[in-house]
Amino acid sequence: MSTVPAEVNIFDDTMREGLQIESPEIPVSEKLRLLDAIGETGAKVISIGSFAHPKWTPAMACIDEIAERFEPKPGIRYTAAIFNQKGFDRADKYFPKLDVRTRNFTTGVEISDSFARRNYNRTQAQQIASMASTVERAIAAKAEYGNISLGSPFGCNFEGPFSLQQRLDMIQLMVDKWHDGGIDVGRISFSDAMGWNTPHTVRETIEAIRETWPEITTFHMHLHNSRGSTIASYYEALRLGVTEFDTSLGGMGGCPYCGNGRSAGHVPTEDFVDLCHEMGIETGYDLQKLIEATWIAEEVVGHPLWGHVSKAGPRPRGHETYPVDMPFVERLEEARHFINGPSVYEGQIAPWTESSALNV
Repeated sequence: MSTVPAEVNIFDDTMREGLQIESPEIPVSEKLRLLDAIGETGAKVISIGSFAHPKWTPAMACIDEIAERFEPKPGIRYTAAIFNQKGFDRADKYFPKLDVRTRNFTTGVEISDSFARRNYNRTQAQQIASMASTVERAIAAKAEYGNISLGSPFGCNFEGPFSLQQRLDMIQLMVDKWHDGGIDVGRISFSDAMGWNTPHTVRETIEAIRETWPEITTFHMHLHNSRGSTIASYYEALRLGVTEFDTSLGGMGGCPYCGNGRSAGHVPTEDFVDLCHEMGIETGYDLQKLIEATWIAEEVVGHPLWGHVSKAGPRPRGHETYPVDMPFVERLEEARHFINGPSVYEGQIAPWTESSALNV
């Protein structure tokens, strides 16, 4: 049964997921320009990057300078990715400008032990063992509910596909740990860094979780677009009422540990926002500002990105429809007339005349 939500939360992951796989030589001033542009799009929560060790994520070596220099915009919560206590201590120096204190208690486990070792330098067994301390902290903080995160839920480039039963078994393991502490699980995140998702596996998983654990009411989708199917998977999730999604401008992103590099990108924020708006789903984003921010992102990284709406524009309606006598439009720069105006295609030949129109 379709239960499309009235509104969704789209977390733009450009500054963290996107820039972590790009050149570490990008100047801080350019990253700040991009961060400022994202702040104009309607995003409510923005991650400025990752407080990871620069040996493993060289593009984030400048994160302290970004945290020091960026100018926050009203109404936006700025945060960052942190992976250990040292990272938290570094980030927390910038509180309240940067907020890493508002954290949910989450137990996270990779189905793929191979990827757990490659991406986190921890075994799956170590991830499972660490759940106890997370639950204990949640109990001490009187948390209302627990969160679980399932990594590599659909498959792994090093181990192959995972079955629905494998997903459910790992979820059961985490749910039981929370229940042992007297806490229900209210939220689940899927972290598909290697892009194994498909619409039907997303649907069967969400439906099985709702049937087995009705206490889980919030689903968060972090699905990489390695094989081009993720926007279809997101559409399927929308039809099931899912309300939380990660994206990035132009689909920028990737993972150096999964074997796909930049090709393991995201769904482009502008494409997904356009889809939601066409479905009547509120996002809070200004699509034109998103497109302009994507153009800035391409300038900052120095190469074209992988989105579509930033190139073709939204569907023109009313007074925004194209003039029927417009000349040829071929290059991507000319296609930007939907914002930049007709000057971008000046000099092109025109395929329209009044006489040819009469002969149609």
